[in-house]
Amino acid sequence: MNPIRVVVWGENVHEQEQQEVRDIYPDGMHTTIKQGIEENLGERVEVTTVTLQDPEHGLTEEVLRNTDVLVWWGHAAHADVADEVVERVHRHVLAGMGLLVLHSGHWSKIFGKLMGTSCTLRWRSKNDREIVWTVDPTHPIAQGVPHPFIIPAQEMYGEFFDVPAPDELVFLSTFSGGEVFRSGMTYRRGYGKIFFFSPGDQDYPVYHQKEVRRVISNGVEWAKTVRPERTDPVLLRYEPEDFYNGHGYTGAMDN
Repeated sequence: MNPIRVVVWGENVHEQEQQEVRDIYPDGMHTTIKQGIEENLGERVEVTTVTLQDPEHGLTEEVLRNTDVLVWWGHAAHADVADEVVERVHRHVLAGMGLLVLHSGHWSKIFGKLMGTSCTLRWRSKNDREIVWTVDPTHPIAQGVPHPFIIPAQEMYGEFFDVPAPDELVFLSTFSGGEVFRSGMTYRRGYGKIFFFSPGDQDYPVYHQKEVRRVISNGVEWAKTVRPERTDPVLLRYEPEDFYNGHGYTGAMDN
């Protein structure tokens, strides 16, 4: 079986501008996330990284065409992501590319476009404790993940989280202030599968934690769409009793 082709997209802004973030992630958060996926999945994956600063943000048509699963981390520079790149990623997700959106990626252009909502939430930037509870222990993303597991230092995300009701709720988090948050959710858009996972603020070493790395790795395996080829969902016209040979359709008046 061919390995899953994974691209980890990192904004790579905090690491360049804040020494305290560089101290935690000296090679960038995208590299730490990549290492966690490789640590768990080994030869089952081929993982590369690209960043906001790369030409076309590293997400050219060729790169996306050869990506099974895209992992996205962004925070400080959502507005700097070019709209044409967002459109390109969106098209590939609908055609079957898997997408993992991490932490502050909830406010990325691509996640907002896929959700169709504001994606706003309650938050508190403070050294908080997060307990991640498994809501669906039968889900593939939850396999091998302790129930619950504790993140000793983390930013608080809380409800209300303005996203559509998920297809599946896998994890729910609680915080020291009594807040709750749907921290691990799946969606399907077109032929693509999407997993949102909230733990991972840049100010804390969350992506070094083994449980978080396991969840992300499980998400990568789950998000790969099994289809013979990547194709866009299209509208076709079918004659009666012809179940397999659809014809092109350009508009209501074109019969």
